[in-house]
Amino acid sequence: MAEQLTVWSLILGAGIVVKAVLLLLILLSIMSWGIIFNKWRIYRKTKRDAESFSASFWGGSDMDTLLAGIPQQYKDSPLPNIFQSGYREYMRNRRDSGNDKDGKIVAGGGLDGIRRALDAALSRELEGLSRHLAFLATVGSTAPFIGLFGTVWGIMNAFQGIAMSQNTSLAAVAPGIAEALVATAFGLVAAIPAVVAYNKFTSDLKRIAAGMEQFSSEFLNIISRHIRS
Repeated sequence: MAEQLTVWSLILGAGIVVKAVLLLLILLSIMSWGIIFNKWRIYRKTKRDAESFSASFWGGSDMDTLLAGIPQQYKDSPLPNIFQSGYREYMRNRRDSGNDKDGKIVAGGGLDGIRRALDAALSRELEGLSRHLAFLATVGSTAPFIGLFGTVWGIMNAFQGIAMSQNTSLAAVAPGIAEALVATAFGLVAAIPAVVAYNKFTSDLKRIAAGMEQFSSEFLNIISRHIRS
């Protein structure tokens, strides 16, 4: 009985529907873990680059120097990309107003253009950071029910086997019930890490978004001092 009720033997002895459910849950779990490790790496890099760039920015570094160093030091990093979009829009407006003797652009269209550039860059970066989080939420909410479906199906087959054999002893009932319950266990194994990771990354994303929004606002205030009415 001990050998018959090992997890591996239960999986091998399960029906085709239960095996299909287990295979689906395994695939969902593998995909979830892939997303988890990828997001962990991206969010860690985003936080590290944001701290480094903010230290350089508020440390008095020249903005042109910061802009030139972004492709090498902060490739595909959200906060430097937001700065890059806003500052390039500022420089473009400044070039367009080259006839201005003091090199400043007129308030109104120029400042609104910079604000729109910052908002567009912020939205674009947040979209990239939140990509695939919905998949984790979907796995976390549906995997237990997928496993439950496999369990219900397996129990139905087990009861049919009991009815056909006319044997209701525990030795005859236990293997079929155990095979069915494996699907529920697999569903929970797939769902729990996905839910935990989704909550963790969602919380991290809110903090990252708040930091980028604050930086955009402060950067716009700095630029507005260089724009005359």
